[in-house]
Amino acid sequence: MPRKPAEMFDRDDEWNDLVSFAVDDTSGATLGVVSGRRRQGKTMLLYSLAQATNGLYFAATEATEADSLRRLGQVIADHVGAPAPLQLDSWEHAVNVLLEIGRDRSTVAVLDEFPYLALVSRALPSVIQHALTPGRPERTNSRTRLLLCGSAMSFMRGMLSGTAPLRGRAGLELRVAPLDYRLAAQFWNLDDPHLAVLVNAIVGGTPAYRREYVRDDTPNSMADFDSWVVRAVLSPVSPLFREARYLLAEDPGFRDPTLYHSVLAAVAEGNTTRGGIANYIGRKATDLQHPLTVLEDAGLLARDGDPLRSGRSNYRITEPLVAFYQAIMRPAWTRLERRHGAQVWLSARPRFESALLGPHFEQLCRTWVAEFAAPETLGGIPATVGHGVVNDAAARTSHEVDIVALGDPGSAARPVLALGEATWGKQMGLAHLDRLHHIRGVLRSRRDIDVSGTKLLCASGVGFTPELRSAAAAGQAILVDLDRLYRGV
Repeated sequence: MPRKPAEMFDRDDEWNDLVSFAVDDTSGATLGVVSGRRRQGKTMLLYSLAQATNGLYFAATEATEADSLRRLGQVIADHVGAPAPLQLDSWEHAVNVLLEIGRDRSTVAVLDEFPYLALVSRALPSVIQHALTPGRPERTNSRTRLLLCGSAMSFMRGMLSGTAPLRGRAGLELRVAPLDYRLAAQFWNLDDPHLAVLVNAIVGGTPAYRREYVRDDTPNSMADFDSWVVRAVLSPVSPLFREARYLLAEDPGFRDPTLYHSVLAAVAEGNTTRGGIANYIGRKATDLQHPLTVLEDAGLLARDGDPLRSGRSNYRITEPLVAFYQAIMRPAWTRLERRHGAQVWLSARPRFESALLGPHFEQLCRTWVAEFAAPETLGGIPATVGHGVVNDAAARTSHEVDIVALGDPGSAARPVLALGEATWGKQMGLAHLDRLHHIRGVLRSRRDIDVSGTKLLCASGVGFTPELRSAAAAGQAILVDLDRLYRGV
């Protein structure tokens, strides 16, 4: 089995999945689809795979069909050792040639940035579908492992959905996601969990942002953080400065960038429901179905359902840099372009703490519950983790719950494994625990859920009072501080 390149950070699962697909010696050509937002390392993965398996790698560009076929003919000629470029007169011809190079052995053929090809040659997905028709000799007698890769997420998701030609044809569907917050801290060499949260709230887990975009310039301490933000993010000469804008400009699904920026700005301002977004941007809620769907398909927006109330959902921005741009950079764009980053950051720092860090920390805590907390910590394995709202009829009010973890959905009364509260900038005490006790009591009257074994979880970026620590020692609460968030279970 080909080994993962030593310079590649993590991506063990993705590499193993790709290698398994590539070296499969079963007769018959197969199709794989790799997607993910730009800067996640897809090209490095696929180029390294082609190199390690003696496969073919073709990186598409924005070009005419004839130009792309000409370039692909050269790449195929180089791969097979032909003395001159192959003359490919159509995509039907090109795909058949790609199948032919896998006649004698399993051979990877990568078409990277596939949307560039398909948006110019609209019939290309249908051509591939026809070439991979079961029983067709060209497919049956080939062991080509054709990998289509793309960063235009809305396009890539649509390519395999509904009545799309390639629906049901792919034997591999791999999404290369950003690094989770723990891996991101390792990648940025951040041993201080407090500093790691701050950095993650701006750049998230996109690998290229450290290496290519800031040239390994990382904040070396809490004292260096503010200076790092100014020089690495808010400086107009830094590639990160315009990156959030480019993320929208690069996806062909964003036909009205102004509308999409406004939707994202609304969410960054705390308007997380469809009605709230509509009010913020001055549109009807019914008009937002398309832009919200496109932003979801692009992986920039996520819709989180309320685990405790069906039919209710909230939107959140999934890419921290986009949220940072909308909340901090966009309102001061002219000043930033004039290199007043230090002054902008000085005035915007409190807003960063309240509008971005608080919600981001809550999401990290939900991720910890979903992915890192041990089953014995929660009393089970969570099937659904989110944030919810509990109606309190007796008090004529409602309570927001930052963390709701539900167990097996097969039970008549679904177990609530945990209810939790997360606060970034406040020390937590018994009042927070009492609130969770009250909410758990309110939920006891519901027949569709079971709170008999519900754990109460308090997460804080600052710490806990001695009284709350004593309550936790007595088994009344689960405490999650920054060290546990990054290193514990």
